[in-house]
Amino acid sequence: MTEPWWVSLIKAIIVVNLLLVAFAYLTLLERKSMGRMQRRYGPNRAGPYGLLQPFADLLKLIRKEAFAPSSAIGIPYIVAPVVSAFTAITAFSVIPWGPGWTIDGTYVTGYVANVSIALILIFALGSIGIYGLIVGGWSSESKYSLLGSMRTCAQLVSYEVSLALSVLGVVILGRSLSLVDIVHRQGVTLPFVVPQIIGLLVFFIAGVAETSRSPFDLPEAESELVAGYHTEYSGMRWGLFQMAEYINVITLSALMVTLFFAGWHGPWNLGPLWFLLKLFVVIFIFIWLRTTLPRLRYDQLMRFGWKVLLPVATVNAVITALVVVWAG
Repeated sequence: MTEPWWVSLIKAIIVVNLLLVAFAYLTLLERKSMGRMQRRYGPNRAGPYGLLQPFADLLKLIRKEAFAPSSAIGIPYIVAPVVSAFTAITAFSVIPWGPGWTIDGTYVTGYVANVSIALILIFALGSIGIYGLIVGGWSSESKYSLLGSMRTCAQLVSYEVSLALSVLGVVILGRSLSLVDIVHRQGVTLPFVVPQIIGLLVFFIAGVAETSRSPFDLPEAESELVAGYHTEYSGMRWGLFQMAEYINVITLSALMVTLFFAGWHGPWNLGPLWFLLKLFVVIFIFIWLRTTLPRLRYDQLMRFGWKVLLPVATVNAVITALVVVWAG
């Protein structure tokens, strides 16, 4: 069944705005959770229990002066954060969150777009988003930002290979590159986390590195004097980079739920509620890791990516293909 174009448009607007609200309150959830785990206070001044802190942060970024180096390369410097934010938001459009419903005689699907090669599309958008980080550091005309963008490129490219190989087993079992088809396949068989537990571990570790989260947060290095590729950014331009990072965390977590944990399927017919519950658990693990683990050195990052994850992901994909071929 198909839905009218105006339903898709309304649904896209709603999903984008919900995603932006989720990003805003993910920052609050992270700071509150880290405060609780480290036995200190989190944000508690703006509004009751600090619930208005995301809006206070937004007002601060809007009012803050957006300075730029006098030698910055104009258009690339301005466009770079926009590219990162746009690709992060667009990638969520192919994530399915529900089976679909008929509302007042109109069929509404549980996704914005069902693309036959949705998995490849997400990886392609992630690759384009990297250009925003690289161009942002290069166009700042600062050697510190340039070095930060170079180490960003090295890390993201190296772990992107492992990330792509880790899902080959899921593609073989799901017999499709469409995320909707993969979720439906898990509904009639079993969640792919059972036969693909190694692929899940590789996907999660590589995904943490791809989103520049602890302990793989060297591209951003927020506790250092020079923060990396966005050193010369301020105001909402800097805010767009941070928004892209958090939305990428949400998108990657949603992709993990879709590929390995059967999406909206569950013991009871709760529809999107199952998807949201699984998504919350995965995001909480991201926060837990940031609170617990120290940052890795650059040589440790590269060694772990190329010498550990890449061979493991390759072996997992080959074994899955052989088992599927043997089983007919």
